[in-house]
Amino acid sequence: MVVTLIFFLLTHHFVNSEPISRDDFPAGFVFGTASSAFQFEGAVNEGNKGASIWDTFSREPGRILDFSNADMAVDQYHRFKSDVDLMKDLGMDAYRFSISWSRIFPNGTGEPNAEGINYYNCLINALLEKGIQPYVTLYHWDLPQTLEDKYEGWLNKQIVKDFEYYAFTCFKVFGDRVKRWITFNEPRGFSIQGYDLGIQAPGRCSILGRLFCKKGKSSTEPYIVAHNILLSHAAAYHSYQLHFKEGQGGQIGIALDAKWYEPISDTDEDRDAAYRSIDFGLGWFLDPLLLGEYPLSMKKFVGKRLPEISPATSKFLLGSFDFLGINHYTTLYARNDRAQIRKLILKDAIADAAVITTRKMSSHNLLNLTFVSLCVYITILTNNLHMSSIVAYRGGVAIGERAASRWIRIVPWGIRKLANYVKDKYGNPPVIITENGMDDPNKPSIALDKALQDDKRIRFHQDYLSNLSAAIRQDDCNIHGYFVWSLLDNWEWNLGFSVRFGLYYVDYKNNLTRIPKDSVKWFRSILRVNGELNNQI
Repeated sequence: MVVTLIFFLLTHHFVNSEPISRDDFPAGFVFGTASSAFQFEGAVNEGNKGASIWDTFSREPGRILDFSNADMAVDQYHRFKSDVDLMKDLGMDAYRFSISWSRIFPNGTGEPNAEGINYYNCLINALLEKGIQPYVTLYHWDLPQTLEDKYEGWLNKQIVKDFEYYAFTCFKVFGDRVKRWITFNEPRGFSIQGYDLGIQAPGRCSILGRLFCKKGKSSTEPYIVAHNILLSHAAAYHSYQLHFKEGQGGQIGIALDAKWYEPISDTDEDRDAAYRSIDFGLGWFLDPLLLGEYPLSMKKFVGKRLPEISPATSKFLLGSFDFLGINHYTTLYARNDRAQIRKLILKDAIADAAVITTRKMSSHNLLNLTFVSLCVYITILTNNLHMSSIVAYRGGVAIGERAASRWIRIVPWGIRKLANYVKDKYGNPPVIITENGMDDPNKPSIALDKALQDDKRIRFHQDYLSNLSAAIRQDDCNIHGYFVWSLLDNWEWNLGFSVRFGLYYVDYKNNLTRIPKDSVKWFRSILRVNGELNNQI
């Protein structure tokens, strides 16, 4: 144990967690909070909004852990003005929110919905009036249901034209005030979760026949979806350059989810496994955009199931963003999967990397299935196939403390390593950390005063920001902002209201009242400049 601990300390970079402040970041560095339309807005049947695939999916029995839905969420649709006041009081510079495609186009295409446009105009104007800059995500997983019904959504190339038209419309009506656009949030996440595992909308998979999903092919569909996302992103980028860049002067980015993977041993096979994990995550989307092709490891391990990037497509994709958003929460160990039992039996995309990093169906995801399916999955994947739980231990030493969600291990040094990896491999592009945060459990037994004392969250942000500052100041990483997930406790997809990510506590039993946690006071103190709040960027 002692030898293992010494090895751990020698092979990881730690930053002294002295109190952090704005002064530890360059002038103009942006602090903000992040959200998504489906998780925050509510008002599902108001303002002529159309249904989304998540409206449909969340109503299917067994999909959501606490059997809730997001019909009301945290009601930001009606409370945005007071929520903006909370951001102002925090001293945040920016707010990252998403536009619901089905609020702008209830049927996916056609004539824009005036009520939806008016809502987002009011939100944008309210932000600007308080000196808070809007960072707008165009797609955060909530595809209009009509497009899924009409041509199976992201599986069909028609989606590229429809997304470009939707993006064009948003640029046209909001772009005079919005200067930072993010086309997609975590495309890898919804490609895998929605089309390989089937545990998120639209719930497609072929794992173990038709036991879990009515439609889908787990070995191919995630790659088709990802390819169409890349084409849609580039189409929106080029549309902006052609029609709006000169007049509006904004920037276009994409937000990619990226864990850091540390090899579980100092062997070639485990080091290669760690890099493959990054290739199959961040590299899946970033390589085509910066290098013009899919990662070599993906070409090797996926083969002909990976769509081809032709020379013309490569040129279309190459360099098609002004900044890179990275959603980073955690770091895991990676181990080479020699046996590849999962790939032989389940034949799904997530097994293609031949790496053991997590139990591919972790317990919180398993509970999203029906109870019968749950028992089958636990038995087969956990016991018979030895699909390990999160690889968070090496020699009995944990890589980091766990948050409420099993997939989040608190590993602050991972963000610095990830930042340096992006700098070294991809030429140091402009980066914004578009999400970072941790959750606490939402337990009725926890007294309110205890729930508000979120010291663990304060330590989390203190340590991650310290490592981020070191990456910028000491390593010359080109990072320009940090967005906390999230401003408020909210509806957390398959987990419903069972966990709390917010800086503000939302009292679900008392009219969704917002109550500041101790982390609010902490952020308010570090974001002050000479004793005053700063909302100018």
